[in-house]
Amino acid sequence: MSHAETPYADRIKVLDLPAKVRLLTGASGFSLHAEDRIGLAEMHVSDGPTGVRGLTFIGGREVTLFPNATLLASTWDPEVLAEVGGLLAEEARAQSISLVLGPTINLHRSPLGGRLFEAFSEDPYLTGVLAAAYVNGLQGRGIGACPKHLVGNESETLRNTMNSVIDEQTLREVYLLPFELAVTRSHPWSIMAAYNDVNGITATENTKINTGVLRHEWDWDGVLVSDWFATKSAAPAANGGLDLVMPGPIGPWGDALVEAVGRGEVDEQTIDEHLSRLLLLAERAGRLDGPAIDDDTVPGPDSPVRREQMTRIAARGMTVLTNRDAALPLRSEQRVALIGRHAIETIGMGGGSAQVNTPHQVSVADAMADRFAGLTVTDGVEFRGRQPRARTEFLTDPETGNPGLRISTHTADGTIIDSAHSLVAATTVEPGGEVDHVSFTAIVRGDGPVLLGGLGVGDFTVKAGGTTHTLSVAASGDGFAEDLLAPPGEAVEVDLGDDRTVSLTARAGFDGVGNLAFLGLIARPTPRDAEAAIVEARSAAAAADVAVVVVGLSEEQETESVDKTTLTLPGRQDDLVRAVAEVATRTVVVINAATPVLMPWRDHVDAIVVAGLPGQEAGAAITAALLGKVEPAGRLVTTWPMADVESAAWTVTPDADGSVVYAEGTFVGHRAHHAELQPAPAFWFGHGLGYSTWSYENAHLVEADSPTVRLDLTNTGGRDSTEIVQLYLDPTDSSQPVRLVGWTVVHLAAGEARNVTVAADPIMLRTWQDGWVPLPLEGRLLVARGLGDLRASLVLGHQTPPR
Repeated sequence: MSHAETPYADRIKVLDLPAKVRLLTGASGFSLHAEDRIGLAEMHVSDGPTGVRGLTFIGGREVTLFPNATLLASTWDPEVLAEVGGLLAEEARAQSISLVLGPTINLHRSPLGGRLFEAFSEDPYLTGVLAAAYVNGLQGRGIGACPKHLVGNESETLRNTMNSVIDEQTLREVYLLPFELAVTRSHPWSIMAAYNDVNGITATENTKINTGVLRHEWDWDGVLVSDWFATKSAAPAANGGLDLVMPGPIGPWGDALVEAVGRGEVDEQTIDEHLSRLLLLAERAGRLDGPAIDDDTVPGPDSPVRREQMTRIAARGMTVLTNRDAALPLRSEQRVALIGRHAIETIGMGGGSAQVNTPHQVSVADAMADRFAGLTVTDGVEFRGRQPRARTEFLTDPETGNPGLRISTHTADGTIIDSAHSLVAATTVEPGGEVDHVSFTAIVRGDGPVLLGGLGVGDFTVKAGGTTHTLSVAASGDGFAEDLLAPPGEAVEVDLGDDRTVSLTARAGFDGVGNLAFLGLIARPTPRDAEAAIVEARSAAAAADVAVVVVGLSEEQETESVDKTTLTLPGRQDDLVRAVAEVATRTVVVINAATPVLMPWRDHVDAIVVAGLPGQEAGAAITAALLGKVEPAGRLVTTWPMADVESAAWTVTPDADGSVVYAEGTFVGHRAHHAELQPAPAFWFGHGLGYSTWSYENAHLVEADSPTVRLDLTNTGGRDSTEIVQLYLDPTDSSQPVRLVGWTVVHLAAGEARNVTVAADPIMLRTWQDGWVPLPLEGRLLVARGLGDLRASLVLGHQTPPR
């Protein structure tokens, strides 16, 4: 492409080389440079998987906290994902954000992945179809999407240096497929390149993928942006297809890239092509000769309309795993014993860059208090190993008397630089800057002793209850940005007495990530003795009609930058469930976690519901689901194994060569279990009961060359309900795994019947053999409610009984 042929050539030629290169690195952490000479306005970007946080990493304005991605995906409904995309666009417009950094479309390869809560599924087809709907919903409202992370970023351990070793067939059929579906069916305005290497080549420099596949094969014209601090070079990255380095203004391009052009290592035409794509993004976002994005009509995060939307969407995605003798839905006249620390401290979001400043996170205890006259609430056992930052609903600002706390920054001599009320018990500082230390001051609500301390690498002084304690926190691990995204902490137990005012002074002890260090306040009730908590829970359960036990994980296990080591519930939560089930008339267990956990007690309880990380209305959504006000119609998006290690891919720690080898190939997740390469799971991919029963009759092929199945579906239960009719291809060739090839979402009234058609998507009827070739249509089409509940098995051309 000659200079004259470059789109926006008339604008680009106005700029000299340094001016052009300047635009290809961010202006700050979450903004892009303006250039008045060519009509380019500043553009803002924001993290966005569970809410549009805005331009501030910690704190900032209050925004809506959405249900996590796995919970959204559990609806299996593109219409829900499109609705969410549209709502995120509203949130972005209210903050003048042009580009939302999401969705995350890496796969649930190993259930140990710490960041799985941000991603949709283990299945590439389900992920890609839902991602396209999300992107269309977002971009249809004028805000750009940025699917991430291209590619092979399925784990967090040493993510910025590890090498994902993936054979070409697996790369094409599994890990690139979600990106291909997103590109070809929604044309995202940008895509984010990952931290890791792929087959020995850094993702930001991978010409084969970034140029060969993304641009030439898929004909994509969007902006390829680096993950934050992922770019490691000037010329190799610029020649490797990367368009934009983030964050800025300092980065590996700048003068180094100008010099590389001068040495002939990079053609200036390549710079013009990168800039042309950036200007196309600006035009699409209305930032090229356009007015600033602003919309002050967007409902606030605590408005009735947002609260209804978040409750409904979260409850819809919850999944009923078991429901013996119709233990669910509950009835408001029942005497309910609500048990568990997660019932009081319900977890609405995971850790890392997905966190937002939300106005509230409704607990199950608070939500149920208005719904059950005979409710008792019993605290459970401690589930945290690492202390979290204080939840500000338990704090009061001593100056204003409002919920929250007071955060002040100081010079070395103690002079106050700034002092402000905050609803987030943490901040970030730039080590070496004007701020020498930070003070956190609050009144802790309640009574009894509390744990007080500091989060982040640094030195802390706690003053409370007439005592002073000095703490020092060292770096916790070697994960990239771990001390910013999953900060370590230290705390001491303090008996506050009548004066419950606490003060924490904090000094950062390292240079931070991108010169940004995290500091936060720990303030929470001292955990009860586990044995005493279990005894009290048994007593409450024995006196009730039904015991609802809420257990789960936290941002300690479900977080960016750190992977899990086991699927076992932390602490003595399993002991708590067993103890309750022994004495309760009925036991319902709610799993407040986004990803699989082990359930050794599953055969001893009456019902199990997976609630995910339900966002700001967590407790309200769980209550609505348990009462049946909103049907929990979710289906599992990931296989839940029976035990640790029983997964096709388990290890996430790089080997001695720094590599994670995807040795299972295309047999990932449910594909491996179905092929009996792994033991039968506890719960299959696609499983979910909802609150009704279903009849599948007369399933038959109506088109054999382009496989399409038609069947009579009847809601045989007594409630209006939602069914997800799933279609899988089980090839005769044992080298080819079973695969999801289509599904449809059907809403039927009680007793209603409908003739339903499900077509196999042509994109799933091919295989990579040094190029795409048709997959032989030999084998069975499985009509299912999940791979553990097959309703029909069709050989191409005629029907055979289900196996």
